[in-house]
Amino acid sequence: MTSSADAGPRADLETTAPQNDNQHPVLSMGLTEEPSTSEESHRGDLFGQLMRDDPSTIKGAETLMLGEMLTLPQNFGNIFLGETFSSYISVHNDSSQVVKDILVKADLQTSSQRLNLSASNSAVAELKPESCIDDVIHHEVKEIGTHILVCAVSYTTQCGEKLYFRKFFKFQVLKPLDVKTKFYNAETDEVFLEAQIQNITTSPMFMEKVSLEPSMMYNVTELNIVTKSTFGKMSYLQPMDTRQYLYCLKPKPEYAEKAGVIKGVTVIGKLDIVWKTNLGERGRLQTSQLQRMAPGYGDIRMSVEMIPETVNLEEPFDITCKIINCSERTMDLQLEMCNTRTVHWCGISGRQLGKLTPGASLLLPLTVFSSVQGLQSISGLRLTDTFLKRTYEYDDIAQVCVVCPFLNNEC
Repeated sequence: MTSSADAGPRADLETTAPQNDNQHPVLSMGLTEEPSTSEESHRGDLFGQLMRDDPSTIKGAETLMLGEMLTLPQNFGNIFLGETFSSYISVHNDSSQVVKDILVKADLQTSSQRLNLSASNSAVAELKPESCIDDVIHHEVKEIGTHILVCAVSYTTQCGEKLYFRKFFKFQVLKPLDVKTKFYNAETDEVFLEAQIQNITTSPMFMEKVSLEPSMMYNVTELNIVTKSTFGKMSYLQPMDTRQYLYCLKPKPEYAEKAGVIKGVTVIGKLDIVWKTNLGERGRLQTSQLQRMAPGYGDIRMSVEMIPETVNLEEPFDITCKIINCSERTMDLQLEMCNTRTVHWCGISGRQLGKLTPGASLLLPLTVFSSVQGLQSISGLRLTDTFLKRTYEYDDIAQVCVVCPFLNNEC
């Protein structure tokens, strides 16, 4: 019995001696691994060859019946968090008697809970000689650590004797991926998330999907695709390799003005990771809700809503600024525009903008020109709260490329 991640060959496993509780001379239990890596017709020869090649095996042992030679494995192989554990259970009547009221139960015991994996909890009325009861169990592994599969069988013989036996199969669930996240806060409300995902297993993985499910306040844009995936056509992640994924989140318009987005701890969303291993078995993990500490903007926040990318030297151009009152009090604002060595403001400095209530915003159209070519920084805006006589300075709020419109050397 293995998890769906085991890539080893499959063998039919029979046990005819009791491990626990009452003796059971009539029934035997067998488990088969899922999935198989060989065709059914070749499995016997594969087993025989392995027996012949094993120096610890008694000579001629490969000619004996499988049920007399094999015991249930002590190690199921590699089972990882997020994958599906699958196993085929078979209870066989080895005797010449008809047994009755057969009840097969499979439970999975973890450190926190006990789960019933049996497809049916009702007893089978009777089981004839050389007949069997089969069951396939599946469980999506959601806990790391020790797991114990408990298989129990109870039945009644022709003499009315009630017998019972159990088998215990222990395995470890390991962590397949290591996920680290970093947040970058832009000058606007945009948030950039970098996710570093490392394959900490011993086998390569095919990364089927790595997506960010944003919270209700955000829209997300994936930045891992230009014209095609930056990771190539076949997105394989080798053992111990790390891959970086980048996402851009922007608040939805209805939440952009709210203080919960601008200030304090903000829920971003969660990563959804889907992968496939050697034989195509799928695994899936979701992170817990990711949170970031949004930057503080003080009492007033100013951002540039509109600005041209390129402007002509000494020609006025328009920009639009947005002012948001992030405080809990009403402000009476006054605007001052201070020229710098390269940037010169057009308009009246010292004009009143009026009162701005908590959480409210206003758009401020302004005109400016540059006297120097190149990439120039827009600076020199001052807002004064006339109530508290407090001045807020805003420099380097945006950049613009200034070019000479003439083709000669007059510039």
